Amino acid sequence: MTAVAAILIFCLLIISHEFGHFIVAKICGVYVYDFSLGMGPKLFSWKGKETQYTLRLLPIGGWVKMMGEDENSDDPRSFIQKKISQRIAIIAAGPIMNFLTAILLFVIIFMMIGTYSTENIAEPMDGKPAQLAGMQDGDRIVEINGYKVDQWSDIITAINKTDADGKVVNAVVERDGKQIAMAIQPTYDQQSGNWQIGVMPPVVRQNFFVAVKNGIVQTYVFTKLIIVSLVQMATGKIAADVAGPVGIVNIIGQATSYGIQSLLLLTAMLCVNLGIINLLPLPALDGCRIVFLAVEGIRGKPINREREGLVHFIGLMVLFGLMIIITYKDILRLIT
Repeated sequence: MTAVAAILIFCLLIISHEFGHFIVAKICGVYVYDFSLGMGPKLFSWKGKETQYTLRLLPIGGWVKMMGEDENSDDPRSFIQKKISQRIAIIAAGPIMNFLTAILLFVIIFMMIGTYSTENIAEPMDGKPAQLAGMQDGDRIVEINGYKVDQWSDIITAINKTDADGKVVNAVVERDGKQIAMAIQPTYDQQSGNWQIGVMPPVVRQNFFVAVKNGIVQTYVFTKLIIVSLVQMATGKIAADVAGPVGIVNIIGQATSYGIQSLLLLTAMLCVNLGIINLLPLPALDGCRIVFLAVEGIRGKPINREREGLVHFIGLMVLFGLMIIITYKDILRLIT
Protein backbone atom coordinates (compact mmCIF):
# COMPACT_ATOMS: atom_id res chain seq x y z
CA MET A 1 0.00 0.00 0.00
CA THR A 2 2.86 2.38 0.81
CA ALA A 3 4.49 1.69 -2.57
CA VAL A 4 1.23 2.19 -4.46
CA ALA A 5 0.40 5.38 -2.53
CA ALA A 6 3.92 6.76 -3.07
CA ILE A 7 3.82 6.14 -6.82
CA LEU A 8 0.37 7.71 -7.16
CA ILE A 9 1.35 10.77 -5.10
CA PHE A 10 4.63 11.32 -6.96
CA CYS A 11 2.82 10.94 -10.29
CA LEU A 12 0.18 13.47 -9.25
CA LEU A 13 2.84 15.97 -8.18
CA ILE A 14 4.74 15.58 -11.44
CA ILE A 15 1.70 15.54 -13.74
CA SER A 16 0.13 18.62 -12.15
CA HIS A 17 3.39 20.57 -12.45
CA GLU A 18 4.29 19.55 -15.99
CA PHE A 19 0.70 19.85 -17.19
CA GLY A 20 0.79 23.49 -16.11
CA HIS A 21 3.78 24.12 -18.38
CA PHE A 22 2.22 22.02 -21.14
CA ILE A 23 -1.27 23.54 -21.28
CA VAL A 24 -0.06 27.17 -21.15
CA ALA A 25 2.57 26.41 -23.81
CA LYS A 26 -0.21 25.03 -26.02
CA ILE A 27 -2.41 28.07 -25.34
CA CYS A 28 0.49 30.34 -26.34
CA GLY A 29 1.00 28.37 -29.56
CA VAL A 30 4.33 26.77 -28.67
CA TYR A 31 5.23 23.49 -30.39
CA VAL A 32 5.74 20.81 -27.71
CA TYR A 33 7.93 17.87 -28.75
CA ASP A 34 7.57 15.67 -25.68
CA PHE A 35 5.62 15.37 -22.43
CA SER A 36 7.47 12.91 -20.18
CA LEU A 37 6.31 11.51 -16.86
CA GLY A 38 9.15 10.06 -14.82
CA MET A 39 12.87 9.72 -15.43
CA GLY A 40 15.18 6.94 -16.54
CA PRO A 41 14.44 4.20 -19.10
CA LYS A 42 11.35 4.64 -21.27
CA LEU A 43 8.55 2.19 -20.53
CA PHE A 44 6.31 3.18 -23.43
CA SER A 45 5.19 6.21 -25.40
CA TRP A 46 2.47 7.27 -27.82
CA LYS A 47 2.31 9.99 -30.42
CA GLY A 48 -0.44 12.58 -30.27
CA LYS A 49 -1.27 15.08 -32.98
CA GLU A 50 2.17 16.66 -32.61
CA THR A 51 3.40 15.79 -29.10
CA GLN A 52 4.92 12.51 -27.96
CA TYR A 53 3.74 11.38 -24.52
CA THR A 54 6.25 9.24 -22.63
CA LEU A 55 6.09 7.19 -19.43
CA ARG A 56 9.45 6.41 -17.81
CA LEU A 57 10.49 3.99 -15.10
CA LEU A 58 11.23 6.24 -12.11
CA PRO A 59 8.32 8.45 -10.93
CA ILE A 60 10.59 11.17 -9.52
CA GLY A 61 10.50 13.83 -12.21
CA GLY A 62 9.35 14.77 -15.66
CA TRP A 63 9.61 17.43 -18.32
CA VAL A 64 7.93 19.24 -21.18
CA LYS A 65 10.27 19.62 -24.15
CA MET A 66 9.39 22.68 -26.25
CA MET A 67 10.77 23.92 -29.56
CA GLY A 68 13.27 26.73 -29.02
CA GLU A 69 13.45 26.21 -25.26
CA ASP A 70 17.16 25.37 -25.11
CA GLU A 71 18.24 26.27 -28.64
CA ASN A 72 17.84 29.15 -31.05
CA SER A 73 14.97 28.90 -33.50
CA ASP A 74 13.32 31.24 -35.99
CA ASP A 75 10.10 29.21 -36.07
CA PRO A 76 7.16 31.37 -34.90
CA ARG A 77 5.93 28.44 -32.81
CA SER A 78 9.18 28.16 -30.87
CA PHE A 79 9.39 29.14 -27.19
CA ILE A 80 12.15 31.68 -27.84
CA GLN A 81 10.03 33.58 -30.36
CA LYS A 82 7.16 34.20 -27.95
CA LYS A 83 6.67 37.40 -25.96
CA ILE A 84 8.40 37.75 -22.58
CA SER A 85 5.02 37.73 -20.84
CA GLN A 86 4.04 34.49 -22.57
CA ARG A 87 7.32 32.78 -21.72
CA ILE A 88 7.05 33.83 -18.08
CA ALA A 89 3.47 32.54 -18.01
CA ILE A 90 4.58 29.17 -19.41
CA ILE A 91 7.37 28.79 -16.83
CA ALA A 92 5.25 30.02 -13.90
CA ALA A 93 2.32 27.78 -14.86
CA GLY A 94 4.01 24.69 -13.39
CA PRO A 95 4.23 25.94 -9.78
CA ILE A 96 0.85 27.67 -10.10
CA MET A 97 -0.74 24.36 -11.12
CA ASN A 98 0.77 22.79 -7.98
CA PHE A 99 -1.01 25.39 -5.86
CA LEU A 100 -4.29 24.84 -7.74
CA THR A 101 -3.94 21.09 -7.21
CA ALA A 102 -3.43 21.68 -3.49
CA ILE A 103 -6.62 23.77 -3.38
CA LEU A 104 -8.53 20.99 -5.17
CA LEU A 105 -7.25 18.38 -2.72
CA PHE A 106 -8.23 20.52 0.26
CA VAL A 107 -11.69 21.01 -1.26
CA ILE A 108 -12.06 17.22 -1.55
CA ILE A 109 -10.98 16.82 2.08
CA PHE A 110 -13.48 19.39 3.33
CA MET A 111 -16.22 17.80 1.25
CA MET A 112 -15.40 14.43 2.84
CA ILE A 113 -15.20 15.50 6.47
CA GLY A 114 -17.46 18.53 6.39
CA THR A 115 -16.48 21.94 7.67
CA TYR A 116 -17.11 23.52 11.03
CA SER A 117 -19.03 26.75 11.14
CA THR A 118 -17.14 29.78 12.46
CA GLU A 119 -20.34 31.12 13.99
CA ASN A 120 -20.59 30.99 17.76
CA ILE A 121 -23.43 28.45 17.77
CA ALA A 122 -22.83 25.77 20.39
CA GLU A 123 -23.12 22.03 20.06
CA PRO A 124 -22.43 20.78 23.62
CA MET A 125 -20.80 17.35 23.93
CA ASP A 126 -22.50 14.67 26.01
CA GLY A 127 -21.39 14.59 29.62
CA LYS A 128 -19.11 17.62 29.25
CA PRO A 129 -19.17 20.77 31.44
CA ALA A 130 -21.25 22.91 29.06
CA GLN A 131 -24.02 20.33 28.80
CA LEU A 132 -23.97 19.67 32.55
CA ALA A 133 -24.39 23.43 33.11
CA GLY A 134 -27.53 23.45 30.94
CA MET A 135 -26.28 24.49 27.51
CA GLN A 136 -28.28 23.07 24.59
CA ASP A 137 -27.74 22.54 20.88
CA GLY A 138 -28.35 25.77 18.96
CA ASP A 139 -27.56 28.11 21.86
CA ARG A 140 -25.68 31.16 20.61
CA ILE A 141 -22.87 32.10 22.97
CA VAL A 142 -23.01 35.86 23.54
CA GLU A 143 -20.47 36.42 26.29
CA ILE A 144 -17.82 34.55 28.30
CA ASN A 145 -16.28 35.99 31.46
CA GLY A 146 -17.31 39.49 30.38
CA TYR A 147 -15.76 39.15 26.92
CA LYS A 148 -18.11 39.68 23.99
CA VAL A 149 -18.19 36.70 21.64
CA ASP A 150 -18.57 37.49 17.93
CA GLN A 151 -17.07 34.37 16.35
CA TRP A 152 -16.02 30.88 17.38
CA SER A 153 -12.35 31.73 17.98
CA ASP A 154 -13.42 34.26 20.63
CA ILE A 155 -14.79 31.39 22.74
CA ILE A 156 -11.44 29.58 22.83
CA THR A 157 -9.57 32.81 23.58
CA ALA A 158 -11.89 33.80 26.43
CA ILE A 159 -11.79 30.38 28.10
CA ASN A 160 -7.99 30.25 27.99
CA LYS A 161 -7.22 33.75 29.22
CA THR A 162 -4.29 33.61 31.64
CA ASP A 163 -6.30 35.00 34.54
CA ALA A 164 -9.21 32.63 33.82
CA ASP A 165 -7.38 29.30 33.57
CA GLY A 166 -9.20 26.67 35.59
CA LYS A 167 -11.70 29.12 37.06
CA VAL A 168 -15.46 28.89 36.63
CA VAL A 169 -16.53 30.22 33.24
CA ASN A 170 -19.44 32.65 33.42
CA ALA A 171 -21.22 32.34 30.08
CA VAL A 172 -24.25 34.10 28.62
CA VAL A 173 -26.12 32.29 25.85
CA GLU A 174 -29.04 33.36 23.70
CA ARG A 175 -31.91 30.89 23.31
CA ASP A 176 -35.24 31.67 21.63
CA GLY A 177 -34.51 35.40 21.89
CA LYS A 178 -33.75 35.24 25.60
CA GLN A 179 -30.37 35.52 27.30
CA ILE A 180 -29.48 32.88 29.89
CA ALA A 181 -26.54 33.06 32.30
CA MET A 182 -24.76 29.87 33.37
CA ALA A 183 -21.64 28.95 35.31
CA ILE A 184 -19.42 26.28 33.74
CA GLN A 185 -16.42 24.57 35.37
CA PRO A 186 -13.86 23.92 32.56
CA THR A 187 -11.70 20.82 32.40
CA TYR A 188 -8.07 20.71 31.29
CA ASP A 189 -7.23 18.75 28.13
CA GLN A 190 -3.71 17.33 28.31
CA GLN A 191 -3.49 16.66 24.56
CA SER A 192 -4.26 20.18 23.39
CA GLY A 193 -2.95 21.96 26.47
CA ASN A 194 -6.16 24.02 26.74
CA TRP A 195 -9.02 24.44 29.17
CA GLN A 196 -12.27 23.26 27.63
CA ILE A 197 -15.99 23.45 28.39
CA GLY A 198 -16.96 20.72 25.91
CA VAL A 199 -18.63 22.53 23.02
CA MET A 200 -18.12 22.13 19.29
CA PRO A 201 -19.22 24.34 16.41
CA PRO A 202 -21.93 22.76 14.24
CA VAL A 203 -20.65 20.82 11.25
CA VAL A 204 -21.61 21.97 7.77
CA ARG A 205 -21.68 18.84 5.61
CA GLN A 206 -20.79 18.83 1.90
CA ASN A 207 -21.02 22.57 1.39
CA PHE A 208 -19.08 23.04 -1.84
CA PHE A 209 -18.67 26.80 -1.62
CA VAL A 210 -17.51 26.66 2.00
CA ALA A 211 -15.11 23.84 1.01
CA VAL A 212 -13.67 25.96 -1.81
CA LYS A 213 -13.20 28.92 0.51
CA ASN A 214 -11.54 26.76 3.16
CA GLY A 215 -9.41 25.06 0.50
CA ILE A 216 -8.02 28.43 -0.60
CA VAL A 217 -7.47 29.50 3.01
CA GLN A 218 -5.67 26.25 3.91
CA THR A 219 -3.42 26.53 0.87
CA TYR A 220 -2.53 30.08 1.90
CA VAL A 221 -1.88 28.98 5.50
CA PHE A 222 0.46 26.15 4.44
CA THR A 223 2.19 28.43 1.90
CA LYS A 224 2.89 31.02 4.59
CA LEU A 225 4.03 28.33 7.05
CA ILE A 226 6.48 26.78 4.58
CA ILE A 227 7.91 30.16 3.52
CA VAL A 228 8.43 31.19 7.15
CA SER A 229 10.10 27.84 7.87
CA LEU A 230 12.43 28.21 4.86
CA VAL A 231 13.42 31.72 5.96
CA GLN A 232 14.08 30.51 9.50
CA MET A 233 16.21 27.62 8.22
CA ALA A 234 18.13 29.94 5.89
CA THR A 235 18.83 32.37 8.74
CA GLY A 236 19.78 29.62 11.18
CA LYS A 237 16.87 30.24 13.56
CA ILE A 238 15.80 26.62 13.25
CA ALA A 239 17.69 23.51 12.18
CA ALA A 240 17.38 22.51 8.53
CA ASP A 241 15.02 19.54 8.38
CA VAL A 242 14.32 18.37 4.85
CA ALA A 243 13.38 15.04 3.31
CA GLY A 244 14.16 13.50 -0.05
CA PRO A 245 12.24 10.80 -1.94
CA VAL A 246 13.14 8.10 0.62
CA GLY A 247 12.04 10.27 3.53
CA ILE A 248 8.83 11.25 1.75
CA VAL A 249 8.00 7.58 1.06
CA ASN A 250 8.46 6.89 4.78
CA ILE A 251 6.09 9.75 5.66
CA ILE A 252 3.60 8.46 3.07
CA GLY A 253 3.75 5.05 4.75
CA GLN A 254 2.83 6.63 8.06
CA ALA A 255 0.00 8.62 6.51
CA THR A 256 -1.34 5.50 4.78
CA SER A 257 -2.05 3.90 8.15
CA TYR A 258 -4.37 6.81 9.04
CA GLY A 259 -6.52 6.55 5.91
CA ILE A 260 -7.33 8.39 2.70
CA GLN A 261 -7.89 11.78 4.34
CA SER A 262 -4.36 11.81 5.78
CA LEU A 263 -2.94 10.85 2.37
CA LEU A 264 -4.87 13.65 0.66
CA LEU A 265 -3.69 16.14 3.29
CA LEU A 266 -0.07 15.05 2.88
CA THR A 267 -0.35 15.26 -0.92
CA ALA A 268 -1.79 18.77 -0.70
CA MET A 269 1.09 19.84 1.55
CA LEU A 270 3.62 18.32 -0.86
CA CYS A 271 1.96 20.18 -3.76
CA VAL A 272 2.34 23.49 -1.91
CA ASN A 273 5.93 22.60 -1.04
CA LEU A 274 6.78 21.74 -4.65
CA GLY A 275 5.20 24.96 -5.91
CA ILE A 276 7.19 27.11 -3.48
CA ILE A 277 10.50 25.31 -4.07
CA ASN A 278 10.17 25.67 -7.84
CA LEU A 279 9.57 29.42 -7.53
CA LEU A 280 12.82 29.95 -5.63
CA PRO A 281 15.36 31.88 -7.76
CA LEU A 282 17.84 29.00 -7.74
CA PRO A 283 19.59 27.69 -10.90
CA ALA A 284 17.71 24.89 -12.70
CA LEU A 285 14.43 25.84 -11.00
CA ASP A 286 11.51 27.68 -12.58
CA GLY A 287 12.11 30.69 -10.33
CA CYS A 288 15.59 31.24 -11.76
CA ARG A 289 14.30 30.96 -15.33
CA ILE A 290 11.67 33.58 -14.54
CA VAL A 291 14.43 35.85 -13.20
CA PHE A 292 16.42 35.45 -16.45
CA LEU A 293 13.30 36.29 -18.48
CA ALA A 294 12.60 39.34 -16.30
CA VAL A 295 16.19 40.56 -16.81
CA GLU A 296 15.75 40.03 -20.55
CA GLY A 297 12.61 42.12 -20.46
CA ILE A 298 14.37 44.94 -18.60
CA ARG A 299 17.47 44.87 -20.86
CA GLY A 300 15.45 44.56 -24.04
CA LYS A 301 17.65 41.75 -25.33
CA PRO A 302 18.14 38.10 -24.37
CA ILE A 303 20.92 36.85 -22.12
CA ASN A 304 23.54 34.65 -23.80
CA ARG A 305 21.84 31.25 -24.11
CA GLU A 306 25.05 29.30 -23.51
CA ARG A 307 25.78 31.17 -20.28
CA GLU A 308 22.23 30.72 -19.06
CA GLY A 309 22.38 27.02 -19.95
CA LEU A 310 25.67 26.68 -18.05
CA VAL A 311 24.13 28.29 -14.95
CA HIS A 312 21.18 25.90 -15.06
CA PHE A 313 23.46 22.90 -15.67
CA ILE A 314 25.62 23.74 -12.66
CA GLY A 315 22.51 24.29 -10.57
CA LEU A 316 21.13 20.93 -11.68
CA MET A 317 24.32 19.16 -10.67
CA VAL A 318 24.22 20.88 -7.27
CA LEU A 319 20.60 19.81 -6.81
CA PHE A 320 21.47 16.21 -7.67
CA GLY A 321 24.30 16.37 -5.16
CA LEU A 322 21.99 17.70 -2.46
CA MET A 323 19.43 15.00 -3.27
CA ILE A 324 22.10 12.31 -2.80
CA ILE A 325 23.09 13.79 0.58
CA ILE A 326 19.48 14.13 1.72
CA THR A 327 18.68 10.59 0.57
CA TYR A 328 21.69 9.29 2.51
CA LYS A 329 20.46 11.06 5.66
CA ASP A 330 16.92 9.71 5.08
CA ILE A 331 18.31 6.16 4.95
CA LEU A 332 20.30 6.73 8.15
CA ARG A 333 17.09 7.88 9.90
CA LEU A 334 15.36 4.68 8.85
CA ILE A 335 18.07 2.29 10.04
CA THR A 336 18.93 4.06 13.31
